[in-house]
Parts: sequence; structure tokens; C-alpha cells
Amino acid sequence: MNFLLRFIIFCFDPLGLGRRFFVRPAVNLTLNVYDRFRSKADEKVDTIRELVLRLGLIAFAVVLIIWLAVFIYAAFYYVYMPPISHTRPVHMQFKTCLETSTPCTFPHAHVSLTKKQQLLMVGQAYKVIVNIDMPESPQNLELGMFMVCAEMRDYDSMLRGHSCRSAMMRYRSPLIRMISTWALSPLYVLGWKEEFQKVPVEIFSRYLEERQHPITDVYVEIQSQKIQFYTVTLHIEADFTGLRYIMFNWPVLSAIVAISTNLFFILVVFLLSWYHWSDATWLRNMQVRYARFTSQLQSQASRVIVDSTSSLRDEDESSYHESSIDKLDISDVGDSSSADDLLLLDKS
Repeated sequence: MNFLLRFIIFCFDPLGLGRRFFVRPAVNLTLNVYDRFRSKADEKVDTIRELVLRLGLIAFAVVLIIWLAVFIYAAFYYVYMPPISHTRPVHMQFKTCLETSTPCTFPHAHVSLTKKQQLLMVGQAYKVIVNIDMPESPQNLELGMFMVCAEMRDYDSMLRGHSCRSAMMRYRSPLIRMISTWALSPLYVLGWKEEFQKVPVEIFSRYLEERQHPITDVYVEIQSQKIQFYTVTLHIEADFTGLRYIMFNWPVLSAIVAISTNLFFILVVFLLSWYHWSDATWLRNMQVRYARFTSQLQSQASRVIVDSTSSLRDEDESSYHESSIDKLDISDVGDSSSADDLLLLDKS
């Protein structure tokens, strides 16, 4: 196959001029163009990948910053804002007179707020309200004013607050009652509405909790033997002021302002950190200082080692010289004594 192809090419171009001046330049040009396009495509792919990676990192950083700002505000709201209100049912008790079948004692009740942990926040003012649902019966309408008292005690049954407030039902003339009864009679017949009034009695207007003596029990008493009621509830409501008042009454606006502030400071810290870490000159300076410090430590250590070895050598040499001197002195003394003995023998 290759021989046939070469023979055909030789027949069309026996001298090889076409292949030298036309075919090879065209093939080389085509290959060059192809390499250029391929290199550009590879560069574009690399740039697209880098762009996608950068966009992904930026999106991740933005989402992380937003969630961090929201989390900081939520954590601050949870720690700073106490529960808005606490409601407990009040089960009234009294002794009944056997002769008249009416209460012989004032209705009273013991309400347990908590047993394990502190219910109210320290430093926050609270309103303590007793809500009484009283039917519009002839006896209640003739009752007039009555007193409601409450005592706040801690876990040691120590009295931490006592207060009494007067209360009565809202007055409505017989004509107004008759008109409202006729107008609302379908609702009364269907049982969708009842003829009663909710009488709120504010016992404490600004009660402050103490850290050392948290409130655990409340004692409620209605000082009237003729009162009639359906239910009685104890409602403790936080009386917000300042920042808590703004956060409670305008939650959306306060959340927007707080989250925006958190975003601003987090972005400032993030940008400063990015600029600090992107500039590696301080890192190189630290590396150079660390290298100098380590080299100084090594040089000092080597000097100490050399000094110690030289001192040991000097001590050894000095001890060696002293020992040799002692030996020479002893030999000299021996020689001199032997010479003296010889002289004495000659004389004799």
C-alpha cells in the first residue's frame, strides 16, 4: 500500500518540487495553526476553570459571612432577650360554709413557678398580673370592689415581695347590657361567646429578680367571699426598656440593622486578613529573622562547646605538666643523693 502510494506521488511529482514548495509548507502551516488554536483553547479552559474556582470561593465566602452575621445576631438575641411572658393557672381553694353553701374563707392558691432553674432574668423588670374571668351574674354585678393580694417567695420560702391591688368589673348600664345581649344572642345561643368579663389586676408593675433569691412560688388571694369566677391565671410579662424594647417592638428593623452591622465588621476583618495574608513580605521577614535567630543559637552553642573542650584540654595539659615536673624533681633528688654517696666512698 505504501509502495503504491509512493509510486502515484512519484508519477505526479517526479522531481519532488511540489512536495518541497507546496505540500510541506501547507502541512507545516496547518500544524502551526492547529497548535495555536489548541494552545489558546487550553488556555481558555484553564482560565475558565480558574474563573469558576474563584467564583466558587467568592460565593462560599459570601455565604459564610452572611450566615456568620445571622448566627451572631441570633446568639445575641437568645442570650440578651428573656422570654416575653410566663403564664400559670391559678387553682383557687376555699372552705365552704355548711349552713349557707357559700365560701367561708377567701379564695387562695399556691402557684409553683419553677423548681430546677431560675425562671426570670436578673435585672429585667416584670409585670405580675392576675387575670380573673368573672361572669356577669347579679352577684358579681352587686359585688363592687374587692382586693387581690399576692406574695412572691424564693426556694427557702422567704418573702421577697408582697402587694395588694383593688379591682372591680367594668360598669355597663342595663340598657347597654340589654342591647349587647340582643345583638350577640345568636353567638350566645350557639355557644361561640359567653357573658363574662376578664378583669386584669396588676399586682407588681416593675418587679426585679434577685440573683441570690430567685422566685419559685407565688401565693394569690382574693379577699372577697361573694366573688364568682370561672378561671384565674397568673401572667408574668417582661417590661422591656431601651434596646430590648426596640428589639421586641421592631424585630425586623433591629434584625436588619444588627445583621448589616455584623456584616460590615466581618467584611472589614476579612478584607484586612486577606490583605495581610496575601502580602507575604512579613512572612519572609519572619523566616529570615527565625533563620538568623537559629544561626545565632547554633553559633553560641558551638562556641560554648569549643570553649568547654579547650578548657578541658588546658586542664589536662596543666595536670600533665605538673606530674612531669614532680617526676623530674624526684629523679633529680635521687641523682644528687647517689652522687654524694660516691664522693664519700672515694674519700674513705
